[in-house]
Amino acid sequence: MPKIKPFKGVRASKEIATHLISRSYQDYKRKELKSTLKYNPFSFLHILNPGYKFNHESTGNERFQLVRNRYLEFKEDQFLKSESVPSFYLYKCTENGHEYVGIIAAASTNDYNNNVIKKHENTLKVRETLFKEYLKTVGFNAEPVLITYPDQQDIDDIVSRIKQREPEYHFKTTDRNEHKVWIIDDAKDCDKIEQSFAALPHLYIADGHHRSASSYLLSQDLGSKHDSYNYFMSFLIPESQLQIFEFNRLVTDLNDLTKENFLMKLDQHFRIQNRGKEMYKPSKKHHFSMYLDGEFYSLYWRKQVMTIDSPLDDLDTQMLYDYLLQPILDIKDPRNDRRLSYNYGKDALLNMKEQVDNNEYAVGFGLFPATVEQIKKIADADLVMPPKSTYIKPKLPSGLLIYEFENE
Repeated sequence: MPKIKPFKGVRASKEIATHLISRSYQDYKRKELKSTLKYNPFSFLHILNPGYKFNHESTGNERFQLVRNRYLEFKEDQFLKSESVPSFYLYKCTENGHEYVGIIAAASTNDYNNNVIKKHENTLKVRETLFKEYLKTVGFNAEPVLITYPDQQDIDDIVSRIKQREPEYHFKTTDRNEHKVWIIDDAKDCDKIEQSFAALPHLYIADGHHRSASSYLLSQDLGSKHDSYNYFMSFLIPESQLQIFEFNRLVTDLNDLTKENFLMKLDQHFRIQNRGKEMYKPSKKHHFSMYLDGEFYSLYWRKQVMTIDSPLDDLDTQMLYDYLLQPILDIKDPRNDRRLSYNYGKDALLNMKEQVDNNEYAVGFGLFPATVEQIKKIADADLVMPPKSTYIKPKLPSGLLIYEFENE
């Protein structure tokens, strides 16, 4: 029985909402970040990059306190205002013709701890602790955890009905994405939403494992002080709307093997076909592309050598590690080995080719994306995927809605 609840969101006034929200801070290159901070006084980036006000780079606790200061200044200047009553928020984003529609709510840290909200990734303790201290100091969370669930007709019906109303926000951003937000503050609507999600056996984290883990640590520290610390902001979206993309792998060398010896070793597990200069992208599970020495290859797993004893064994990123990266290329730690890199995106395969052609890497591997069903099976089995197994959309903008602790 997952427990979600409405909260008093802090959000931008209608007039400046399109100017206030930002992409994730890490997405900005230095030049774009500097330009946005210089010409847009409303940007949420002023909160996330608080030292700009004094032309000062800040880190650690100093930065956390400055973030808190900028946030309070935005509230004092009425750029941000708090909701008067606890509410759910229906959010719709249209990106390149694909629609994402879901409910922004407060999810329970107890559900996270008790595996009612299921995970599929490992987290790093140092990052968990760092972000917990960040949350504790700044007093708010501006990036929701992306959570998915099996499509439910009763939830779809509620969403369809709310969408008939006039949205509170309706605007486009410079990336041409369209955003709409509806406020759900009617008590009966809120009760129906809570009951519909409570009827589900589980929810699944799609993106945001460190944010949710840090929120749980924060609840251990401060949950007895105020109930708001026992929840974290989440964007709940039906699994049919998720888009899952692959991360490709690039390796700097062939582990002292010649090209010929490397291909011979691959032949033990793959049926290999040289595709020449033709760019090859895998079209289904257990098919890979490889770019080596100016040529593409298709790699198909040999079924007779496949051993699948768990959902993880059936995952392409795990199979690639178990049978190729670790035994042949001696990649023992895929999270930290500097010989291994990852790329993703619309032009990922082309970029992979260019990086190999430029001798930055010796070989690149293109993968087919994992599916929601694979993610759920791995989470249900209490297993975790290798690093960079999925790149999942939607990615929500920062500052669209803010979950403030102790917001009375």
